[in-house]
Amino acid sequence: MIPELEIILRLLIAAILGAAVGFERERHNQPAGLRTHLILVVGSALAMTLSINIAMQFQPDVPNGDPARLAAQVLSGIGFLGAGAILRYGINVRGLTTATSLWSMAVVGLAVGAGYYLVSFAATALLIIALSALDVVEKHFIHSTMIFNLQIITSEHADILPKLREILKRYSMKVQSFSIQKDLAQDTSVLEVVVHAHENSPLEELAQEIHNLPGVRIYKVG
Repeated sequence: MIPELEIILRLLIAAILGAAVGFERERHNQPAGLRTHLILVVGSALAMTLSINIAMQFQPDVPNGDPARLAAQVLSGIGFLGAGAILRYGINVRGLTTATSLWSMAVVGLAVGAGYYLVSFAATALLIIALSALDVVEKHFIHSTMIFNLQIITSEHADILPKLREILKRYSMKVQSFSIQKDLAQDTSVLEVVVHAHENSPLEELAQEIHNLPGVRIYKVG
């Protein structure tokens, strides 16, 4: 069986590794940051050590006991934390990277609990490299994109769709889908457009150009 002092040592190592990844996520203003990762990894490590000790403690009575049974529930139960880290901003989804880091750190906690220190440190180092160093690479070599909604209410007889396409093309934006709803009583048309654009696209300038289109009564960008 694993001595209690050894268990405490493993929990401390797990806390350090969890804090390292959690600090990186905290710097990016993610919902699951330092405390979440630290607590998760400590809990995973404790689950692993208990799973091993319980299997060894009752081995005479249950010779076929599985020392990984309790730990296995950590991986199946981590889904609720991952789902909480994934947030939806309009039609954009954020937090997928944080959700995967939570799941990965749960596995690191299990590895620490099982006594695989070197592997745990190596896995944590790789995760930090993936989260921080690759983030710099993506910003310099991969242009991030975003999707936003564009809603325009116009007078019934205003045909702005061709002009809107020209404006979006000038800003290197693409129309993913659009729909038109006409209100005969109010003599208006509602144009709903889903636009795909670069992350740093000048939305204020786009809004000003839409404002200047003839027939536009109300518009919303975002």
